[in-house]
Amino acid sequence: MTNIQTLSDELAGIVETAAPFVVQVQGGRQPVSGVVYDSSTIVTSAHGIGRDEGLKVRLHGKDDVLEAEMAGWDPATGLAILRTRANISGGAPPTSDREPRAGEIAIAVARSWSNAVTASTGIVAVVGGPLRTGRRRQIPRVFRITARMHDGFAGGGIFDASGRLSGIATASAIRGFGVAIPVSIAWASASQVQTSGTPRRGFVGLAAQRAELPAAQRSGALSHALVVVGVTPSSPSESAGILVGDVILEFDGRPVETPDDLLDALIARQVGQSVVARILRGGSERSVTITIAERPKK
Repeated sequence: MTNIQTLSDELAGIVETAAPFVVQVQGGRQPVSGVVYDSSTIVTSAHGIGRDEGLKVRLHGKDDVLEAEMAGWDPATGLAILRTRANISGGAPPTSDREPRAGEIAIAVARSWSNAVTASTGIVAVVGGPLRTGRRRQIPRVFRITARMHDGFAGGGIFDASGRLSGIATASAIRGFGVAIPVSIAWASASQVQTSGTPRRGFVGLAAQRAELPAAQRSGALSHALVVVGVTPSSPSESAGILVGDVILEFDGRPVETPDDLLDALIARQVGQSVVARILRGGSERSVTITIAERPKK
C-alpha cells in the first residue's frame, strides 16, 4: 500500500469517526450543521439558523428528527446553543487540548442538505485575532483553513489529524478562506450560555475620559491616554487601588487613548482573568493588576 493510500485511508477514518458528532440543524432557509456539546446540547451557527422557532436536529444515520429549542446565543462569536428534547447518544467528541497551528491538517466535517456526511480537507492557513464582529464585540482568536466549504458547513466541526475537534466552522470567510472558532472559545461560550443564557461580560468598574498627555509624559507615539473620573465602589478597579485622577496608559499591554479602546481590550479577556494596567500617578508610572469581574446585571 502506498503512502498516499495510507494517508487517504486515515483521513477517511477520521471523517467516519467524527460523523456521529456532527448533526444537521433545520430551521433556516437551508439546513446547516451543528456539533454535539453534550447529550442534549448542540453548538451551531446563529447566522445559519436565522430564527429560534421550529428548530429540529437530524442525527447521524437516522431519518427522524429531534425537536430543539434555542438555549441562547453569543453575539460576539455568532454561535447558537440548542437544547434538544431527547437525549443524543454518544455525547460530545474528544476535543484538542492545544491551539491550532499554521500548516497542520484541518478536516472540516458537516452535513449536506440530505444529511449525508460531507467533508473537506486542507491546512490551517493562519491563526490570528482578535476578529471584530461588531461594535465592542470580537472573537479573541480565530483560525482560517484552506478547505473549501459550502454554506452547509456553517456550524460544522473542524478536526485535526488525531481526530479531535479543534474548532467550529462559521458562515464567514476572509480572502476566500473559511473562518473557524477554536474549540476552547466555542466550548466556553456554550458553557456560559447554558449557565446564564448569555456569555458573561467583563467589568472593571471605572469611568474614564480621553486626555492629551504633556510632552514630558508621552511614551513613543502615544499622545493621549485615559484619565479616571470615577471608580465604582467594591469593583475590581477599587480593589486594585485605582484612584480618580490616575492616567491609564496601557491596559493588558495595549495603549488606550479612548474609552472604546479600553472596552475593546476588556472584551478580549474573560471573566476571572487578571490583566496589568500601566498608569501615571503623580507624574510617576506604576503597574496595577486588575482581576476582571462579571458585569452586574441591571
